[in-house]
Amino acid sequence: MDFFSTSNILVHIPLGKGGYDLSWIEAIGTLFGLLCIWYASKEKIINYPFGLINVTLFAVIFFQIQLYASLLLQIFFFAANIYGWYAWSRQTADKQAELQIRWLSRGKALVWSLVCIVGILFMTFNIDRVFGTLSQIAVNLMQAMGLDVQMPALQPDAFPFWDSSMMVLSIVAMLLMTRKYVENWLIWVVIDVISVAIFAYQGVYAMALEYVLLTLIALNGSWLWIKSAAENGSKPLQRV
Repeated sequence: MDFFSTSNILVHIPLGKGGYDLSWIEAIGTLFGLLCIWYASKEKIINYPFGLINVTLFAVIFFQIQLYASLLLQIFFFAANIYGWYAWSRQTADKQAELQIRWLSRGKALVWSLVCIVGILFMTFNIDRVFGTLSQIAVNLMQAMGLDVQMPALQPDAFPFWDSSMMVLSIVAMLLMTRKYVENWLIWVVIDVISVAIFAYQGVYAMALEYVLLTLIALNGSWLWIKSAAENGSKPLQRV
């Protein structure tokens, strides 16, 4: 259908070199993404249905523009949203949410920090190889399903360290959010600030403005969750 085509343009945004054509599918996917993040900051479980729609629409976009590695990442985020929906839905015997907003313990914070550092270093030096492998896997899977797709021509990553950082940190932040750890919002702030800088540098100012908004939502989420964690008696870097 035309709606799902990236060529179905909603509006031309006259920002940056040549402006930016915002398609209907990207606009709707982005809107649901913003709603997902906003409701997550309010600890509302409805964020997960919005998140599922967001990653599904973005998977369709990545399929059309042949970013198959990114498409596979959306499948991971889809699964993470399903798990988060389940985890946030669990209740105790007195009908209270089983998961409470809290900080990572000192030991867990150290483990996750090491995961981030090792993951970012590995991806920085192997990002083209990893994305090439993921793209080939995605192509093979789609061909097995009868889709007429071919391996796209991949260009070297322009920002290997920053793109690796955003990829690894996004995965970690999503996993921490499903478990209601405050640190997920602090990581999202870092990711969004990096995104603003990269998009602004590339002259894609419409996307940079979008991530400015996401940064503000993440900052608000950080403040709300830090407050909730304090009310739950949780402090950062506590021993278990």
